[in-house]
Amino acid sequence: MIRHSCQLALALAAVACASTTTTWEMNSFQDFLKGRFSNVSLSRDGRLSLASRVETFFSSDQPEIWSVAKAPDGALYLGTGHKGRVYRVDPKGRGSLVWTSEQPEVFAVAVDSKGVLYAATSPDGRIYRIVNGNATEFSNPGVRYIWALAFAGDDLFVGTGDQGKVLRVTPDGKAEVFFESGQQNITSLAVDSEGRLLAGSDPNGILYRITAKNKAFVLYDANLPEIRSILPTGDGTVYVAALGGSTAKRTANVYGTANSAGATVYTAPSTSVTVTDSSVQSGPDLKQPKADSARPAAQSAVSSTVTPVIATVDVAGVERSAIYKIRSDNTVETMWSSKEENIYDIAPLDNRLMFSTDVQGRIYRLATDRKATLIAQTGEGEALRLVNTPDGLLAATGNMGRLYRLTNGAAADGYYEAPVHDANTVARWGRLSWRAELPSGSKVAFRTRSGNSARPDSTWSDWSDPMTTPGGSAIKSPNARYLQWRAEFASTNGAAPIIDSVSAAYAPQNTPPSVRSINVSTVQKAGTITAAASPSAPTSAFSITVTDTGEASQTSSGTPTQTLTRTPQLQTQISWQADDPDSDRLVYALYFRGEDEQEWKLLRSNLFENMLSLDSDILADGRYYFRVIASDRPSNPVEYAKDSELISAPVLIDNTPPVVKISASSRDGSSAELTVEATDQTSPLRRCEYSLDATGWVPVEATDGVTDSPTETFRIRLDNLKPGEHLVVVRVYDASGNAGLAKVVVR
Repeated sequence: MIRHSCQLALALAAVACASTTTTWEMNSFQDFLKGRFSNVSLSRDGRLSLASRVETFFSSDQPEIWSVAKAPDGALYLGTGHKGRVYRVDPKGRGSLVWTSEQPEVFAVAVDSKGVLYAATSPDGRIYRIVNGNATEFSNPGVRYIWALAFAGDDLFVGTGDQGKVLRVTPDGKAEVFFESGQQNITSLAVDSEGRLLAGSDPNGILYRITAKNKAFVLYDANLPEIRSILPTGDGTVYVAALGGSTAKRTANVYGTANSAGATVYTAPSTSVTVTDSSVQSGPDLKQPKADSARPAAQSAVSSTVTPVIATVDVAGVERSAIYKIRSDNTVETMWSSKEENIYDIAPLDNRLMFSTDVQGRIYRLATDRKATLIAQTGEGEALRLVNTPDGLLAATGNMGRLYRLTNGAAADGYYEAPVHDANTVARWGRLSWRAELPSGSKVAFRTRSGNSARPDSTWSDWSDPMTTPGGSAIKSPNARYLQWRAEFASTNGAAPIIDSVSAAYAPQNTPPSVRSINVSTVQKAGTITAAASPSAPTSAFSITVTDTGEASQTSSGTPTQTLTRTPQLQTQISWQADDPDSDRLVYALYFRGEDEQEWKLLRSNLFENMLSLDSDILADGRYYFRVIASDRPSNPVEYAKDSELISAPVLIDNTPPVVKISASSRDGSSAELTVEATDQTSPLRRCEYSLDATGWVPVEATDGVTDSPTETFRIRLDNLKPGEHLVVVRVYDASGNAGLAKVVVR
C-alpha cells in the first residue's frame, strides 16, 4: 500500500516561436463596430466606406452640453454643466458666453417665437428669462429639477423632477400644475402637429399625450425605464427613443436624482432614484420596469390612482435602448434596439432618422428597412443632442462639451482603426489581406502596429509603411502579443472605396504545457469482489465403484478442509493533472525509479489519458519517485512542440504486513499476561489491538508509550478470565495499513 504523495515544482521547457497558423478576420457589422472611425461609415451589412466629414464646430470648454435650442436667426443656445453656463453660437460657429448661473447645471433651454431665451437651472429648479445677456427670474415653480422646456404658443411647458409634474407657465411667469404623472420625472417634452403636448417619463417609460389640463392619454408604455427623446412628424407619427442602461445613471451619481431630456428642446442624461417621500403624486398605475418586448400602445385614459414610484433597475441580457415608431392609429413598431449602447437623441435628416449614442459619441442613420448605418464617430464620451442646420447636422457631446458638424457630402479621405487583437501570446505575423471595391479615383492603404501592452502606448511599434496589395501583404510589425491595423481611405472624384472584410494571419508562439500534480494511490481492481470465501460442498464427498461381479462397493473420500482465499484485489494507480495554455492535445510518458537508483525506467509512453494502473505487487516494497512528461506534439509541428515534466515526492510502497510474535504468556488464576513482539521491514508500526475469544478488538499501546517504530513491544493483561482455555488473537498494523496477526491459546 501507499502511505502518501505530494507535488514538486514544475520544470518548464525553453520558449521558442510558432504554433499552428491562426487567422484574425473581421467581416461583419459587429466586428467593425468595435473599432474607431474618422470620416468612415459602417453599413449594417458590415461594409466600410467614406462618410461625411466630421469637424469641430464649437468648443464650450465645459464638460457637458446638456441642452440645445435654435433661435429664429439661426443661432444656437447651449445649456452646459457643471458651471451653469449658457452660450450662444452663430451659424459660423462663433460662440460667446451669454450667462452664468449660480447653479451648476442648465439642463434645459428654450427660445420663444420672438427669439427670447429661457434657461432652467438645477438643482434649484428655476426658470430665467435672458435678454441681451441680462437674466431675470421668470418663474420659481418650487421644484428641484427641470429636465425639459417646450413652447406651445405663448405658454411654456416645463418637465420636472423629482415629482414628475408638467407645469404650464404663462407669459407673465405664473406657473400652474398642468398634469401630474405619478412618475418620478418628466424627462422629455414635444408638441405634435396638432398642438398637443407629448411628455415622456421615468422610471416606467410612459409616453403621455396631454390634450388639456389634467387630461392625458397613455400613448405608449415602453419596456425601458426612460423616454429619452420625442420626435413628432407632420403625418401624426411619433418617434421615441427610450433607454435604461447604466450609463444613463451618471448624473444621479452626482446629484442623487433622476433626469432626462426633451426632443424639441434638448436636456440631460437620465437617471433614477427611489422616492422616499410619502406624498406621492397621482397618476396612472405604475409598474415594475419590464424586460419583455414592447407592447401595443395603451388604449385607456389616465387614472387618478395614487401609487408609489418604483426605482429603475438594469436587467442583464435585454435591450439597453430602443427607437419606437408610434403611428397615428397608436400601433407601435420597434425600429432599432441595442444591448450595448444608450440612445440619447433622434433627429430627422433628408427623410432619414438620425440618432446618437453614448459609445464614443456615435451618430447613426436609420433607414426605412430598420437597418442602421454608423456614419460618424466624434470620439467623445457621448453624443447627447442632435440639431439640424442648413449646413449639416450638429451633434452636442459630453465629457468634452463640443458641437461637431457633419458636413454635406462625403469626405475626401478618412481612416478606420481596428480594435486591438490579442494573440494570447507572442505571435509571428504573416500576411494581411482584404476584400475591397475600388472605383476609379479611389484607393485604400493599410498599416499595422504591434506591442505587448493591452492598449497602444509609447512602447508599441510605429505604424508600418502602407500596404496596398489586397491579396496579401507581409506584416512588417515586430512579433508581439497584440496587433492592430488601420485602413486609410482616399477619393479624388467622389467615388468612395468600400472594404468588405480584412484578415490577418499569424502563428502564435507555442506555450509549453504544465503538469500540475501527481497523485499515487491504492485502488480496488475493477471487476473484483471483496468477499473472500471459496465455495464449499454442503455434504461430504464420496464415490461408488461398480465391479464386474455386479456388486457395488462404496468408498469414502473423507471430508476436505475448507480453505478461505485472499485474491489480489488492489492496484497502484498513478494519476496526474496537466493542462496546456493553447488548448493543445497532450500526450504523456510515465517513468519511475527507486530511491537508491540513478536511472529512470519507462513504465508507459504515448499515453493520452492522465492515469495508469499497475498491479499492486509489481513494485517491491520501498520508496519510489514517479516522473510525468507532457508533450503537445499531437497539435504542433515536431520542431515547435513543447514538453514539460513533474517529479513526484517520494512515495512509500509497502505491501508486506508486519511479523507478529507472542513471545511469552502466563496465567495466574483469572488473570493472564502476554508479551507481543512486532516488526515491519518497510514502514513504522501504527496500531496494535487484540481480540479475546473473537468478541471484538481492544487497542493496546506500545510499552514505550508511542507506537511509531518499525519494531515495538506490547504487553497485554487479561483479567477476570473464566476457567478453561481462551483464544487470543493479536493484530498489528503498519503505516501503510498492512495487518500482521498472531494467536495464542491461554489455558
